[in-house]
Formats: sequence, structure tokens, C-alpha cells
Amino acid sequence: MSGAAVARVAAIDCGTNSVRLLVADVDRAAGRLSDVDRRLEIVRLGQGVDATGRLATTALARTFRVLRSYQQIIGEASASAVRLVATSATRDAANAGEFVAGIRGILGIEPEVLSGEDEALLSFTGATAELTREAAPYLVTDIGGGSTEFVLGDPGAVTAAVSVNIGCVRMTERHLRHDPPGDDEIAAARADIDAALDVVAGKIPVSEARTLVGLAGSVTTVAALVLRLESYRAERIHHSLVSAEAVREVAASLLAQTRAERARLPVMHPGRVDVIGGGALVLTRIMDRFGFGEVLVSEHDILDGLAWSLASGTDR
Repeated sequence: MSGAAVARVAAIDCGTNSVRLLVADVDRAAGRLSDVDRRLEIVRLGQGVDATGRLATTALARTFRVLRSYQQIIGEASASAVRLVATSATRDAANAGEFVAGIRGILGIEPEVLSGEDEALLSFTGATAELTREAAPYLVTDIGGGSTEFVLGDPGAVTAAVSVNIGCVRMTERHLRHDPPGDDEIAAARADIDAALDVVAGKIPVSEARTLVGLAGSVTTVAALVLRLESYRAERIHHSLVSAEAVREVAASLLAQTRAERARLPVMHPGRVDVIGGGALVLTRIMDRFGFGEVLVSEHDILDGLAWSLASGTDR
């Protein structure tokens, strides 16, 4: 694309479970972001971090291999600016320096290890920049692998943000160890999630929110299952409304299934098979705890927020 108001930028999100790339053309004047390329690879960067406090050598190798392929895509697209952020796994790791050195060597840029609050603000921007008809304030919740972020705000103005350690990988590794998990394991995970939501309630006036917006793979996969899609179709999932009752039913079904049964679901990404039950449980507890009857599902999240920040020349 051409024109002074349009910037081609590249954003990379290194999360606990996945590494994602967005190359986009951002038209600031029109308030429009157009995908050039969007990729996702499951690398499980945060594998074992909750127990060991370190990023595993094999997890780092998987991540660096994917980032080398992303660097080639970015170069071929002639992106004018690149930003890479890292989330919960690298915040928690004692050997985060190995990760940082690897990023410098592959991409030639300094990775940003985000605080939970900064992660939440970027997710809010990405999820809400194009909303026009939904009632504000929005409560944006981003269920990741290691943590879940919450942001309350109106368009262009954030009221409060908090990050808590109840991601789908963390809940699975801590509690949901059997196939399928037992009732006692599910109860322990639920108690862990509920305790974290008490922290959220103490820091964010959730009752002010009029629309719950749900982000990331756990939420979009649950939506795809509710919609009974025969394959994962982002255009059908984006901005779908999913009821709390439907989320509860899908979560209960996923937690009752074996790994093999979940793997046969047509919308299931192979890398989410063993952690989707934990992610679905987090979503249903959020909706029940805060009294939301439905969630607006968004395919736009922190990657889109990063792209907007690059186009505007800001770090938020």
C-alpha cells in the first residue's frame, strides 16, 4: 500500500504457549488495520516454568526456529518497523537472558518483556480499536498460557488493568494432570482461578463493564466449538457472541474428554489439545464470577495493539 498515512509494520507476540506474527498495513487516517500475513505456531515456550523457574532448552530451540522463519517473512514483506514482546513465561524465568540474546541474534531487535499491565493495555487497544456498536465500558480479558489479563475501559481511555497467573498452561500443569482430569483436580483448578478472580475484583470495578470481550486461543476455540464449525474459520469466530451457558457446556465437555477425543475435534489446533480444558474453565469462571451472560469473541488482540502502536510511534 502507499500513502503517508499508511505504515506496514510487523508485530510478534512470544507467549507462554504460542509465538504469533502479524504483518499489517495500518491506515491511521481511516482507522483501519489490514492483515498482510498472520501466523501462529505452538512452541510451548513456558513448558515447566511454573515448576522449575527456567525456560527449557528444548522450548527455547523450538521458539528460535519459528522466529527465524518469521524473520524471513518480515523481510520479504518489507515491514518498516518491528516490535517483539514477551509475556508471562519470560517474566517468570530465571534464565530470561538466554531468550533475550537469542532474539537479538535472530531479529536484530531488543525484545520487550512486558509487565502484565502493559500486556493488558495493548490487548485492549487491539480488541477495541474497531468496535463501534458495542456498549462501553468494555472488560477485555485475554486468557494466555501463563496468565490472564483484564482491562476495563472506554474507547481511548483505560480505567484499570491487572494480570493474574491463571493461564491455560499454568492451570493444566498445576492441576489437570490426568486424562481426563478427575473431579478433585478440576475443583482445585477452579479454586485457584476463583482466588485469582477475587484479586481482580479488588483491583477493577468490574460491575461498571457493559460488554465482556474475550481474546486469545482458548476463547476463540471455545467459540468455534459453540458454533459447531467444521474447520477453524476466523471470520466466523470474530465478533461472535457466545452465551455463558454455552461456554459452561463446552468447558464441561472438554474436561470430560480424553486427549484423543479432544484431538479429533475439527477446530482444535494440535498445540491446544492438552490445555484447552484449563482455558475453557478459566473463561467460564470469569463469566460466572462477574455475572456476564455472554462474551464478545475477538480475533484481534495484543498483536493488533502492537501494530497500532508501531504505526503511531508509541510504546503503548
